[in-house]
Amino acid sequence: MTAWIAETYTSDAGWSLLEDLVDIGNRMAGSEGEREGAELTRDALAAVGARNARLEAFDIQGWTRGSSSLTADGTDQDCIALPRSPSGSVTTELVDVGYGRPVDFADADLDGKVAMARSDVPDSFDRYIHRREKYYHAVEAGADAFLYRNHVEGCLPPTGSVGTPEDPIGDVPALGISSEVGSRLARRFAGDGDGTGEPVTVTVDADVHDATSQNVHAELGPDTDERVLVTSHVDAHDIAEGAMDNAAGTAMVVEIAKALATREDELDTRVEFVAFGSEEIGLVGSAVDAERRDHDTVKAILNSDGVTRGRNLAVYPNGFDELADLAEDVCEQFSHPASVDPTPQPHSDHWPYVQWGVPGYMMMSETGDSGRGWGHTFADTFEKLDRRNHREQAIVLTELAVSLADDEFSVAHHDPDTIADDLEDANLAEGMKIIGDWPYDT
Repeated sequence: MTAWIAETYTSDAGWSLLEDLVDIGNRMAGSEGEREGAELTRDALAAVGARNARLEAFDIQGWTRGSSSLTADGTDQDCIALPRSPSGSVTTELVDVGYGRPVDFADADLDGKVAMARSDVPDSFDRYIHRREKYYHAVEAGADAFLYRNHVEGCLPPTGSVGTPEDPIGDVPALGISSEVGSRLARRFAGDGDGTGEPVTVTVDADVHDATSQNVHAELGPDTDERVLVTSHVDAHDIAEGAMDNAAGTAMVVEIAKALATREDELDTRVEFVAFGSEEIGLVGSAVDAERRDHDTVKAILNSDGVTRGRNLAVYPNGFDELADLAEDVCEQFSHPASVDPTPQPHSDHWPYVQWGVPGYMMMSETGDSGRGWGHTFADTFEKLDRRNHREQAIVLTELAVSLADDEFSVAHHDPDTIADDLEDANLAEGMKIIGDWPYDT
């Protein structure tokens, strides 16, 4: 009964894949590196015993980074373009909107200006504000360019895409800047939108082209119409190794597959492993897969995005009480510390299914950081991950996958109106509407 635990704890299957993925370098959506990462993941799943390991390709809007610059009063400031920013050059007054809350944009005169917003929110604010929400608030207010200022110290300009599903390329040039550069700009150059500030020049050059991405699929368990999906994403931003986000999650999928291959006779439901492409540019791979599926055949989703770095699991059951209770029971069984947060999390690959009522987890680990921490920066690197955490979390998540596939475990799909109400209650609807991620009629 416990042999699988020892085998999982001593396995190197997932960790070896993790090392291979970070050593690729650039795994940006649509790149050769992303394709290589998908092929490595496919081969790793086949090697641990998962069946029918394969790639399923789909077309995407490609974007490749060119040069970018930010100048103020003859000084050059360090910056990087935000993926899917349009090319362009703007010279105009800089306005600092602080945290970039809706009220901060409403109170600012941004017409024809460069808007600068921080990447975090104050502790007193009741929700996280996604980067794209701040960007589109700036666009709606008439800004000609956007600066996304990291709140994490360390001279780390953040990346992260703009654009919407309908219009993948954004409306105005957008740059990521470090906390230190943002502080310097606010102190020396920012005005109130009335001409009191110094002009700054924002320049982005990028190549927009047609491209191809792919999802990785493999399977274990009986031939049932119903599926449990165990998922992650392979792609990463081109500026770093993408170790935490999300080579670690894809390594976890392979580790779970290896453990389930030895426990296949315990599975009452087919388990499908899916490592998505193009998550970082708007959940494109998972959206493609969700469109191709009959949602009624998906019993539940176990999505890992940001596991392994911290010891404690952070569990997001997205309003499904049965999933919350099951996670608490499994974590208690292994005396594994975890937090369970019912707040909907609409920004990872479980969401294209959950938004229509499919039960789904988002699994992360607690790091003590606000926002993304080192994620989406040059600092998302391999040495920050802890192999012990990987081993322990693999054991917990394997047991959770077996429990999800058990005929005795039942979780009902929610009506999409219920999901919409949950988002409204969590004060997330406004932001999703402005970035084009609100699929409901309400």
